[in-house]
Amino acid sequence: MLDPSLVAAVAAVSREGSFERAARVLHVTPSAVSQRIRLLEERLGTVLIVRGQPCMPTEAGARLCRHHELAVLLEDELRRDLPALAQDDPLAAAPTLRVAVNADSLGTWFMAAMADFCAGHGALLDVVTDDQDHTADWLRRGHVLAAVTSLAGAVQGCRSQRLGVLRYAATASPGFMRRWFAGGVNAGTLAQAPAVLFNRKDRLQERWVRQVTRRTLALPMHRLPSPQAFVQASLAGIGWGMNPLPLVQPHLEAGQLVELVPGKVLDVPLYWQSARLPVPALDALTRSVLGAAARALA
Repeated sequence: MLDPSLVAAVAAVSREGSFERAARVLHVTPSAVSQRIRLLEERLGTVLIVRGQPCMPTEAGARLCRHHELAVLLEDELRRDLPALAQDDPLAAAPTLRVAVNADSLGTWFMAAMADFCAGHGALLDVVTDDQDHTADWLRRGHVLAAVTSLAGAVQGCRSQRLGVLRYAATASPGFMRRWFAGGVNAGTLAQAPAVLFNRKDRLQERWVRQVTRRTLALPMHRLPSPQAFVQASLAGIGWGMNPLPLVQPHLEAGQLVELVPGKVLDVPLYWQSARLPVPALDALTRSVLGAAARALA
C-alpha cells in the first residue's frame, strides 16, 4: 500500500508547479517534498515528476495525482457522513476536482456552472483548458475526472452526456471588411485577409473556410490564446475570427462587428464526459454543468 504522504507530495508538486509552493501547501520543507517524491519514484521504479519551470507530472505521476484526488474526495464525503471524523481533523484540506474545459466554454457559459457548484459544495475546482477536440485526451491519460469535449463517444471508464451546441460566427469590423473583402468573401480574399487563431490545434477557421469555399486554404494567422482577445482583435480590425456567438452578439447588434457571410455559422456540439466513479462531488458538478449548458447552449 502506498504511503498517502508520499502520494500527496506528488499531487502537490503537480498542482503547484514547484517544490517550494508544494512545501508551503503541505507545511513541510522543500527538501522533505523532494525526499518523499524520490522515495516513491525509487519504490515504483519510474519518474513521477519532470523537474522544470514549472514541474510537470509524467503519465505515471498523473495517474497517482488522480488517485490522490479521488481519495481526498471520498474522505471528504466520509467526513460529511461521520462528523466525528471532521472533529478529529478540522484542518483537512478541501478536496479538488480537476476538469478540462475548452476556452470558449470557459469564456461563455461554464463559469455559471462553476458558480452553481461552488454555492452548494465545498470542493475546489482545478480547470485546465484545451481545444474541445483535445480535452478528451486529458481524460484518457487520467489527468482529469471530467471534460467538456466535442467527442460524443464515451472515453473508457466514462459516461458521455450531450450538452448542446456552441455556435460560432465568422466576424470582423466594418473597416476590416472594407479593406480586405471589398470584392466579396471568396477563396482569393480569404487567402489574403489575416485571421485570428487560438493555437495550432484550432481548426474552426479551417472548417468554416472549407464550408464556404469547398477548399482548404493556407490562411495568414495571428495567434491569440484567449476568447476575449479574439473579440478585441476583431473589434480593433486586426483580423477576422471565429467567435462564439454569445460573446459577439452585442457587438453585432451594435454594428461594431459584422459577419463575413451573414447567417453562415458553425455549430460545434459539446459533451460532458465524466469518470464513472461513486463520487458525490463529481455528480454535483455534473448537475451544475448540465443545468448551465441547458440554459446557454443551442
